[in-house]
Amino acid sequence: MSLSEITIRHAKEQDIPAILDIYNHAILNTTAVYSEQPHTYEMRLAWYNERISIDFPVFVAEYEKEIVGFSSYGHFRAWPCYRYTVENSVYVHVDHRGKGISKLLIQPLLDYARGKGLHAMIAGIDADNQISCNLHSSFGFVEVAHFKEVGYKFDRWLDLKFMELIL
Repeated sequence: MSLSEITIRHAKEQDIPAILDIYNHAILNTTAVYSEQPHTYEMRLAWYNERISIDFPVFVAEYEKEIVGFSSYGHFRAWPCYRYTVENSVYVHVDHRGKGISKLLIQPLLDYARGKGLHAMIAGIDADNQISCNLHSSFGFVEVAHFKEVGYKFDRWLDLKFMELIL
């Protein structure tokens, strides 16, 4: 697979099953999501519709008609004064990790956010996920917080890092 063979586009409702599979794999097998229960199709569809209704993007990476990753951003916090700050999410199918797809999915998020006049993007990353920290650093994100033992999954305490990019 060459990165030039991957298309990044806005997600469509028909992409939800593939997005759900990628997300549920992360829930069940990684600490990328601090959740323990897989999501249902209805939950992921509601997530998608909520993003679209407020003009937040959902991008997918497509390779040979298969969705191999997705990215989006959502509210950082729900209160009005945080309206210019968002938190990003980037997930790649387990069979396609380490190929540079995440980089292809982050840049459109940054461009979209800048185009909407947003001011800051936050990445909440499990502290042990050095690959994601390095990825975000390559786009100019800097670590602004390290929370100790704020999550519990797989019978262990998890640290959470916040990285920030001023757009």
